[in-house]
Amino acid sequence: MTEKRLKHRIHEIIFEADTPTGRLFDIILMVAIILSVIIVILDSVPSMTVKYGFYFHTIEWILTILFTIEYALRIYTVNKPAKYIFSFYGIIDLLAILPTYLSLFLVGSHYLMIIRILRLMRVFRVLKLARYVRAAKSLSIALRSSREKIIVFLEVVITIVVIVGSVMYLVEGPENGFTSIPVSIYWAIVTITTVGYGDIAPHTIFGQAIASLLMIVGYSIIAVPTGIISGEIVRSSRRNKQSTQVCQNCLYGDHDQDAKYCKQCGEEL
Repeated sequence: MTEKRLKHRIHEIIFEADTPTGRLFDIILMVAIILSVIIVILDSVPSMTVKYGFYFHTIEWILTILFTIEYALRIYTVNKPAKYIFSFYGIIDLLAILPTYLSLFLVGSHYLMIIRILRLMRVFRVLKLARYVRAAKSLSIALRSSREKIIVFLEVVITIVVIVGSVMYLVEGPENGFTSIPVSIYWAIVTITTVGYGDIAPHTIFGQAIASLLMIVGYSIIAVPTGIISGEIVRSSRRNKQSTQVCQNCLYGDHDQDAKYCKQCGEEL
């Protein structure tokens, strides 16, 4: 087997889930990631560390070495290593292995391995179920498409809480717990989101009336971002079905099911 075919074969296994071996590899990877996260969580419990600390650290190092080999293979199999290294998943994969090595020099840094849980985002590709891949893509498109509307919505909400907070500071005053405008704005945010901690509450009739109106406004605006994103999801769901193939040359992955060439760089899939 030539080096080019070998790289293509390894790339097919670790980057895609279109083959039984690729699917098996990704499932094993998911199990390893979950096990690693569980080990880090248990290792933070003093009583568990005293009893099983040695085993925890041994498993951590074994998994880290395996993740390091996997990371190196990902770099080896792509035509443009820098493209992968500085990609979102490339950075996450690197951050997943660095904490263990840093623990040799910095005490306690191995707890940062909890970031490995971010690698579970690969689950959409691992499952190789079109409806999940399509759903993830639709959600991503919907969030990007609705960002302007969401920004305007947040500006309105911020304006409301600043105005109401300032008014409450004047109405209630420090003697009723509204010691400053920032504290009053904090109260307005807690109220408009219907969280209601109860650490600060209005005591005057006028203040209670303002609080009541703000609560009603809070209930009405909660549905706004949900409606915006839902509408964008409906629109994005009309797109063509996407496959899970990843271009070996440019790492582009949003290809149609029947695509034979990468729509971004033209490389054969």
